[in-house]
Amino acid sequence: MARARARRSGCVEHLRNPIRAARKILSESPHVYFVGEGAEKFAAEHGVPLCKNEDLVIPREVERLRAYQAELAQRKTTQDGNDLFAPDDDMTISHDTVGAVALDRQGNIAAATSTGGTLNKAPGRLGDSSLIGCGCYADNESAAASTTGWGEPIMKLVLAKWTADRIAAGNLPEWSAQEAMNYLKQRVNGHGGIIVLNREGHVGISHNTPRMAWAYKTVSRQDAGVVREG
Repeated sequence: MARARARRSGCVEHLRNPIRAARKILSESPHVYFVGEGAEKFAAEHGVPLCKNEDLVIPREVERLRAYQAELAQRKTTQDGNDLFAPDDDMTISHDTVGAVALDRQGNIAAATSTGGTLNKAPGRLGDSSLIGCGCYADNESAAASTTGWGEPIMKLVLAKWTADRIAAGNLPEWSAQEAMNYLKQRVNGHGGIIVLNREGHVGISHNTPRMAWAYKTVSRQDAGVVREG
């Protein structure tokens, strides 16, 4: 097994489960990153079914987009990324990033992050979720990390890798996660959250947004699933 096992698929429009495609890239390809039509072709050739793009469009989110665009027009202003995490504006808070970190019985760690993007994003804009070391990172010699939040500040800091490096230097995941959120805010005024796991099974969870839902489960305690909102 290689030290760092990061694999990615991005800019896909016909994959209901892009992380399944990323897993196929990890196990069945010498390459690291597939995007667009190439990613979808690879997925289909390796048993990951494609779907219609319209099947991924949720009416609730279309209405939320229209409402937000109408509000922006009324304000006669443009979107500021951190507005998506304004404490007093539930409508504009992004909820669609899903991340996971895991540890298997052999001591291997893994991370996965998937997102539909940011509300009202510019055409062609790519966020942090699929970028190695930014929205997602895993290395058996340090930690697995997955982030959520406004992608541009996270990308500028390569935050997932930055956090894993702190753990490689001897810090606990709990401290490193909080340190990452402090760094994100102080350095680039960013907002978001992070989940971190090391090979010893120690977990770190932190966010500087109004809330972030999370859960965990262990093999030794089947009832250990816990969900929190900050």
